[in-house]
Amino acid sequence: DEVGRGCIAGPVVAACVILPEQFSLPALTDSKLLNAKKRNLLAEEIKKQALAWCIASASSKEIDQLNILEASKLAIIRAIEGLKVKPTSILIDGNMKFPTLSYNYHSVVNGDFLVPSISAASIIAKVYRDALMRELSHIYPGYGWESNAGYGTRKHLLALDSIGITPEHRLSFSPVALAKSKCMDTAL
Repeated sequence: DEVGRGCIAGPVVAACVILPEQFSLPALTDSKLLNAKKRNLLAEEIKKQALAWCIASASSKEIDQLNILEASKLAIIRAIEGLKVKPTSILIDGNMKFPTLSYNYHSVVNGDFLVPSISAASIIAKVYRDALMRELSHIYPGYGWESNAGYGTRKHLLALDSIGITPEHRLSFSPVALAKSKCMDTAL
């Protein structure tokens, strides 16, 4: 599963998790349905119990070069390839197609809610990305990334106008492109 597709700043992050056959974690569900405290607790338990897991990303620069869909696929492929245990087949959330993937795979719509391994991947990817955005909020203060994780909230959009764009912003996303064009207009 991947997280951060709808953000206007930061990478898109994907995770891949291989769970043991007898895995049981009753609270496991889609990361979007859990509060941050519960996600953090579950992420630690998932990492302890998983046979293998990997987190990977595609940068904002790669997102701008490829587009968000292709960058999401790239992050997913990197997560799969980074596994220390090679899977026999893969379940991927959504309905993406991977013509170059060398593994058998099945796309599962709402997989982050329906399939435990996808739920687990969703949780560890979100916990990782949220922590990364909190770290980046210290480097680039004022955008509210510590609480909005790079999504286009009111505070974030106002900061684009008042502070400007950062190297972590996705230039191909319309709010950022608009802020960049405003900045260029005032520079003339």
